[in-house]
Amino acid sequence: MLRQSEWDITVEDLRELRDAGSDFQLIDVREPREYEVSSLGGELIPLKTLPERVADLDKTRHIVVHCKSGGRSSKAVQLLRGAGFENVWNVNGGLLAWVDRIDPSLPIG
Repeated sequence: MLRQSEWDITVEDLRELRDAGSDFQLIDVREPREYEVSSLGGELIPLKTLPERVADLDKTRHIVVHCKSGGRSSKAVQLLRGAGFENVWNVNGGLLAWVDRIDPSLPIG
């Protein structure tokens, strides 16, 4: 899969973080209607609302961002990194990659 940002992780990396019980914040930057169809359990912060929510996020936390295919989440990661977040990562391929390689039973929202 092609890189979407300088700060990509794979869906397999995300699964390992979850399975290990790692302390991180998962943020879903899709729209509410997409989130209603399927979710990886992350906090919903649509990309268009992220600039006004940046102050609500903890710059010291490990943050992983995803969307449907990785495009919006890579933009979100760029925005957060530009705002001083150093430990924020994009899920390359997003929910589509998760369904393709981890959990094909999950509907695509």
